[in-house]
Amino acid sequence: MVPKDIKDRESVLTFLKTKTSRPVSFQEIAAYLRIGKKAVKSLKRIMRILVREGEVYKTKKGHYGIAVEMNLITGSFDAHRNGYGFVVTEKRGERDLFIPPRKTLGAMTGDKVVARVESPVRMEGSIIKILQRSQTKIIGELCKEKNVYYVKPKRKNIPFYIFVSSKNRGKAKSGDTVSVEITSYPSGARPPEGKILKVLPAVTEASLEIDLIIEEYSLPRKFPPVVLTESKTLNEISQLRKRVDCRDLLTVTIDGETAKDFDDAISIKKTDTGYVLYVHIADVSHYVPWDSALDTEARTRGTSVYFPGNVIPMLPERLSNNLCSLVPRQDRPTFTAEMHFDTKGSIIDKSFYPSLIHSNERMTYTSVKKILVDNDPAERGKYDYLLTSFELMEELFNLLRKQRVKRGSLDFDLPEPEILLDLQGNPESIISSERNMAHMMIEDFMIAANEAVGSHLEKIGVPALYRVHEEPDTAKLDELRPVFLAFGLKVGKTGKKAFHSILKQAKGTVEESLMNILLLRSLKQARYATENVGHFGLASTCYTHFTSPIRRYPDLVVHRILKDSLGGNKLTQKKIDYLEKLLPDIAIKTSNTERTADQAEREIVNAMRVWFMKDKVGNEYKGIVTNITSHGLKIRLKDFFVEGFLNVSSLADDYYRFEEENYRLIGRRTKKSFTVGQEMNVRIDRVNIEERGIVLGLM
Repeated sequence: MVPKDIKDRESVLTFLKTKTSRPVSFQEIAAYLRIGKKAVKSLKRIMRILVREGEVYKTKKGHYGIAVEMNLITGSFDAHRNGYGFVVTEKRGERDLFIPPRKTLGAMTGDKVVARVESPVRMEGSIIKILQRSQTKIIGELCKEKNVYYVKPKRKNIPFYIFVSSKNRGKAKSGDTVSVEITSYPSGARPPEGKILKVLPAVTEASLEIDLIIEEYSLPRKFPPVVLTESKTLNEISQLRKRVDCRDLLTVTIDGETAKDFDDAISIKKTDTGYVLYVHIADVSHYVPWDSALDTEARTRGTSVYFPGNVIPMLPERLSNNLCSLVPRQDRPTFTAEMHFDTKGSIIDKSFYPSLIHSNERMTYTSVKKILVDNDPAERGKYDYLLTSFELMEELFNLLRKQRVKRGSLDFDLPEPEILLDLQGNPESIISSERNMAHMMIEDFMIAANEAVGSHLEKIGVPALYRVHEEPDTAKLDELRPVFLAFGLKVGKTGKKAFHSILKQAKGTVEESLMNILLLRSLKQARYATENVGHFGLASTCYTHFTSPIRRYPDLVVHRILKDSLGGNKLTQKKIDYLEKLLPDIAIKTSNTERTADQAEREIVNAMRVWFMKDKVGNEYKGIVTNITSHGLKIRLKDFFVEGFLNVSSLADDYYRFEEENYRLIGRRTKKSFTVGQEMNVRIDRVNIEERGIVLGLM
């Protein structure tokens, strides 16, 4: 505990921000705060925390100053495979800082760093300190050169090799794929060193590639025994126990065909003033209290990780697929968001309460589409007792979608790959996944519930977690103007209006996918935060995550906070202090685990693509150009949802150069050009399993 004569860390920050105009020594800080000998240790601890968090920077002479006043920014490093990277700050309004290859200080993706801004106009700088390393374990190939062993990382955005001494090599041999623990990080001229933890099996099939990626990202596959034991002690709940009985409502879950955990269900009614939408969410908090073994493990994992044919769940299967899953024709405890909408789709009332539901049907997106869009007689006959509910859902969805578009919500309609597996778990086909009206309807209902909960928590003023998405850096949008102009798109507007203008103009064109990708890349990533700064992408003034507590830890936290503040109850000061101390750390860690999961899922999809294509070398396909750089063309095949790269060196009939102003490759002599959306006949020249890349050639 901090002694009473030190109020809190804010006292230190106030002194550094307002009472001094220069970096000061520890003794000066102690003297100003009138710290006695007994409180020196506590002050040192506070200073260490402030330095670790990046608010304060400690100079080589041991003086402390506010980082931003010293032209320093703190953030997470995002490394590129070519050696450069960006410092991504979480603070509102700050642009990402470009770090050239020679100024990264050996930082890796995910490292928390302090960087000096050397060019405010170009937003370019150098990393001067690494506060926290994100990776201690690396997967790579053990190589030998002149009796020196080193590990070449499999991930190309790690900018160095890890040297391994003889005593730390174990039985690993040159050419082995190994897991290496970094024992010392690069510093100045000294290279990093490591210790071989284990030799990994050779990757001979797609399922082993998935295992390698899981190992590479240190994803926890097994639950500790204490967690499994705790989950086995839990029992089903069937009585009300101060719950609102919603079992008489017609209720359905709507998910994908392969879904196993159902954490949201829908009921709807028509009223004289509009509609009542009930979004019932699995009451995971009933089974997983704060600081239990289950809670500690869920907090560490942060999120479930999904990949073709399988999942690494945040919670043990007894919870995720059984007790908490809203399976049909079973009573299940839920947390309900009851929302009343008028005839225009505006919310006019809302309430939240623990409930008990009995789902009538487990519906799929495909089935609901058949009912509402295709008017399929067989499907409508099968679910005739639910037709009125589905038609009301469609009516409300159309109103909500209209409201979202009106307020400026962005809708990036990007196709996603769907990997179909055979019985052995190998990729059998890769297609473009369908996003139909039913997907969008459930998405809009979940957004409505998340906004309702978020705005309620903000209104009652309790500590909470929000899902925030800052407004884009206008400079990044300005950088894209030449690309937009090359495609004849007008970019006269700024901010949110510019995004809508581009999306609207590109809709239905061959370059729509590229425009969506470029605009997405110009946005900051959404994250979790204790301060509500709104959600730019959804054009929402207040947004949280409430609807997926089986697979996302922040949702579980929001459930607990909401439950504790219901029915006129006020959080105790003890609970408020506890949350204020805990939530900032949860926000940062769950944002990071989410990004790690996203990266792992992308890597697995890339791996499945190359394994699917590995026996198709020499085959010829039709494709369409999806992107162009000075190095060549990215081409998506028409037969499969697979992209490959055609290097400019393969265009042997001329010397080709990239015209940025027209966004095309053009031959110097022939004036032959390649543009986005152009159809081409290509050949699979090489499939690189190691690099997870597909190299194309011209037919």
